[in-house]
Amino acid sequence: MAAEFKHLVLVKFKNDVVVGDVMKGLEKLVLEMDTVKSFVWGEDIESHEMLRQGFTHAFLMTFGSKEDFTAFTSHPTHVDFSSTFSTAVDKAVLLDFPSVTVKPPPAAA
Repeated sequence: MAAEFKHLVLVKFKNDVVVGDVMKGLEKLVLEMDTVKSFVWGEDIESHEMLRQGFTHAFLMTFGSKEDFTAFTSHPTHVDFSSTFSTAVDKAVLLDFPSVTVKPPPAAA
């Protein structure tokens, strides 16, 4: 069985950006895309500035395969949103990788 494929993004938004509006757009995007298996995001509230290097938000998308990720990134809706998203970002780090599961989440009851 092929490994799930992850898309991890660390972001520092520009100071004048309304982050909630950007994230609502991203949430809408992933809800419309069947290739996205899961999506989680959050704002850092614990790390020391020295450790987070200015990054304030992180999000993680899970895909069933690298092919699903490729289909997502080349989809016109994603391409459209990416241009809007990039104008809101001061800096970002992106990592795209096949995942290695060491401890899976517990099965839903």
